[in-house]
Amino acid sequence: MAGGTSSEPMTTGSTRADIWVWSVRFYKTRSLATAACKAGHVKVNGERAKPAQIVRVGDEVRVTTDREHIVQVRGILTKRVGAPIAQAAYLDRTPALPPRVEQPAAVIRERGAGRPTKRDRRELERLRGRH
Repeated sequence: MAGGTSSEPMTTGSTRADIWVWSVRFYKTRSLATAACKAGHVKVNGERAKPAQIVRVGDEVRVTTDREHIVQVRGILTKRVGAPIAQAAYLDRTPALPPRVEQPAAVIRERGAGRPTKRDRRELERLRGRH
């Protein structure tokens, strides 16, 4: 495992997958990063990564947190660093999220008004465009 004393990402060398995804701030703790590797939430070059799998510059890493992040390794980090330095250690290739589709506002009924009548249900269906 290669390590450096400066806070800049190294452009050569290698490190463990769990250390790298933790150091570039995908996971808050190293133990969470290790657990994610064991659960299959981290892939290196398309293969499931065990925590001790080696990550090198140029590798493609896919990390699943709240959504899947696809990044290319540009630098090796072995310690957790600040966000600007961590972002310099990878090239983000994650596709943009699709735009949100606006949904019609929910019909608000007075509390305790009971079940909608047949007329109310027909009105609701007409508003929702199901008729």
